[in-house]
Amino acid sequence: MKILILHRVPYFKIEYHRGISHDDHEVTYLGTERALATLPPGLRCERVSRPGIRTAFEEARDWLARRPRHFDRVISASEYELLDAARLREHLGVPGAPVDQVALARDKVLMKRAVERAGLRVPRFLPLPRFLELEGRAPWRGRTVLKPHRGASSEDVLVFDTPRQTAAAITEGRTGVARLDALRDLTDFQVEEFVTGPIRHFDGLVQGGEILVLSASQYVGTCLGYAQGLPMGSFQTGFSEETRAWVARALAAVRIEDGSFHLEAIVHDGEPVFLEVGNRVGGADVVATVELATGVHLPSYELRVLLGESVAGKLPEPPAVRRRYGWFVHPGHHLAGRVFAGLGGAAAFRADPRVVAWNELPSGAPLPDHITYQAGETVLAGIVAGDTPEDTRDWIAGLFGSLTLRTRPTVPMTPEQVSA
Repeated sequence: MKILILHRVPYFKIEYHRGISHDDHEVTYLGTERALATLPPGLRCERVSRPGIRTAFEEARDWLARRPRHFDRVISASEYELLDAARLREHLGVPGAPVDQVALARDKVLMKRAVERAGLRVPRFLPLPRFLELEGRAPWRGRTVLKPHRGASSEDVLVFDTPRQTAAAITEGRTGVARLDALRDLTDFQVEEFVTGPIRHFDGLVQGGEILVLSASQYVGTCLGYAQGLPMGSFQTGFSEETRAWVARALAAVRIEDGSFHLEAIVHDGEPVFLEVGNRVGGADVVATVELATGVHLPSYELRVLLGESVAGKLPEPPAVRRRYGWFVHPGHHLAGRVFAGLGGAAAFRADPRVVAWNELPSGAPLPDHITYQAGETVLAGIVAGDTPEDTRDWIAGLFGSLTLRTRPTVPMTPEQVSA
């Protein structure tokens, strides 16, 4: 096959060679220079650089207008470019999920409407323009979440005490989100009721609408808290057949029929409440922990599914010794402009034999200027294994309660250092 990959996610996060034979197929990676730099030097493929100024679809379309060629598949592993890949497939007449199907798993308003129609509970919500037309008169009281339709990593997500306070902050231009305070891009946002309860995520693989792999986990901390500077992680739990059926209904509602999925829900009064879902693998160390527990490397098998290979019955057996794995991350983006000077309270945890991976920034490294869960960018990222979900949960919670982050200002360079 001739395969075009819209390349954005660092190569080591996907390891394309594990799912696509680069000897049997002609693989082209289209991405920015920064993204292409993550490709292994000896990988047999074509590398095509794009400026990264406009969308991946627009720049791919223009490149192909200058150099027309045929592709059998167009693939993206990035949440941010799934729609670009769908648009390009439609533009080129290439098989794969169309734009309207992909949009259901990208737009939080569309997906909640679809899931609600399927009879599953979702938070009550309103598109932001409609909410403002109603002057904050929402069909719920109490805490209210303001979030983008297609955001990720809880960027530009805010929580207010009431719907009226939410509306006032927007109309008075004091949300702290620049485009909202300028009353721009209102159609890109929604509001929803704040639902309380433990937050779970479900990760796995589906082909032809059938769930082939399913892993259930529960967060320690939240994505929103992480965006605000607090550590977070998750630990694997068990799940019932009833839960499996609920996940299947949610996936069917948003037409996620092939590939990986990452679905989030809140358990409120014993009932799962759908939050959002993506037709892609989860972030942080979700891929690694799922593989440790099940033997399945989700990106590899997703790629095989997207190439049309039947993977049912070909998945590896899970390890004989079952452990409950968890991942943990400590942010540094909230202190951007400073450098990392070490972690207090980490020694006992760092040396614990239950630690599978521990990736800590070297002392003196600059802290990231953007939200990231990536090892090597954020302060700390790692994996731990416990014998029970409770063991893993308690270890992560203990780590977070013990850690203190030390930083120091960036030392400005002298004129002599600059000129040298």
